[in-house]
Amino acid sequence: MKKLLLLFIAASALQAKAQQPFQKGDRIVFVGNSITDGGHYHSYIWLYYMTRFPQRRITCLNAGIGGDVIGQINDRFEDDVLSKKPTVLTLTWGMNDTGYFEWYRSDAKDSMQKKIQRSYNNYAIVEDKLKKRPDIKKIFIGGSPYDETAKFNDKNIYPGKTQALNEVVAFQEQAAKKNSWPFVDFYHPMMLINQREQQQDSTFSLTPGDRIHPDNDGHMVMAYLFLKAQGLAGQPVAMIHIDAATKQIKQAANCKISAVTGTADGVSFGYLAQALPYPLDTISRGWGNRRKQSDAMKVVPFMKEFNQEVLQVSGLKAGQYDLLMDGEKVGSYDAGQLATGINLAENTRTPEYQQAIQIRELNEERWDIERRLRMYAWMEFSILRGKGLLFKDNNAVMDSVNAYAAKDIFVNGNRDNFTRARYKGIRDAWQLEMNVLTDKIYEINQPLLHKITIASAR
Repeated sequence: MKKLLLLFIAASALQAKAQQPFQKGDRIVFVGNSITDGGHYHSYIWLYYMTRFPQRRITCLNAGIGGDVIGQINDRFEDDVLSKKPTVLTLTWGMNDTGYFEWYRSDAKDSMQKKIQRSYNNYAIVEDKLKKRPDIKKIFIGGSPYDETAKFNDKNIYPGKTQALNEVVAFQEQAAKKNSWPFVDFYHPMMLINQREQQQDSTFSLTPGDRIHPDNDGHMVMAYLFLKAQGLAGQPVAMIHIDAATKQIKQAANCKISAVTGTADGVSFGYLAQALPYPLDTISRGWGNRRKQSDAMKVVPFMKEFNQEVLQVSGLKAGQYDLLMDGEKVGSYDAGQLATGINLAENTRTPEYQQAIQIRELNEERWDIERRLRMYAWMEFSILRGKGLLFKDNNAVMDSVNAYAAKDIFVNGNRDNFTRARYKGIRDAWQLEMNVLTDKIYEINQPLLHKITIASAR
């Protein structure tokens, strides 16, 4: 199963070879439903670019709204998507289009086929809008799967939904192919991961909360698949090889090595990397989530393929050595380990990893603020638009929201945020906060010169 999964991921990346990495100045708008709206995959993708390409500033924008079907995406396309001025647009839909409790109706199959056909018809309108914008690069995403097989509980099991979602993803892939637009497949690789892991643990799922929404590890798997489809696997943070006996630089990939000196007991040199290690989060983020981003390392080879900062020092005498960076001990290794090579990206104590942690935390602050704006967008497009109150945001609207909250738990849960977000001045201030955070990220993610010393631990 593991070999099959790797082959499928490789095949999916090959099919999406037309998708190029983002370029400096790109504004990437991720369009979707609640999985995009409240999810992390886009912020994890941006974090990779923040750390791996510090000189290639891009902007990633969330344009997901919880509960949306493709028809609702079409309704807000101009006001909520194109208004963000994308140079690149990713589109994913289908989870809500394939229904939930409708599958228990006596006429479920026929009614759902009609529902899905309406989705296809609405998609055709969106497709026409996309064709009229050749200035925007399009990337279609086959979204994350609905997991009906995990046995963590017996809830939210909708007969027929998996087959319908599979058909929608196939439709999306063909639509992308027809238009020569890249297609990135989350659906099949994530389903294979679920099936593989469930052979050992029947309760495993990348969507452990409700079978629908990926947890943080699931979103990291999505980011991994997306980056792999961009052809970015195998690009190291840095690769260093120093021969301690001769003081020669054998390799210096994506970095600069200078001033190599040493004695029989070790070696010292200047190290200026052109990238930072990817700082995996070890805290569960987001409402209802229990898993951590780092948990994804158990199911995909992200560290091997995307996070290699290898320090190799050959020619050392047998024995134990301390690794010092800028005079501070960050690890201890024997000569054999150093000769083989150690992955500094696994060492959270290095100064470049500590630098990357700051970027991760600032990016999380930015994500938190952006979530407030997306909650506001949900209220506007999902509730107020249908009442003819889109962007009115006056006292009468607040009265309507208060009345609606009494009978709708989702509106009630969003009411507090809306009481603030309805004021343009506050939304503008939130946007300014995000701008400041992003500016700071691209200030502190710049490469710094460090001194590496390998010294005998005697």
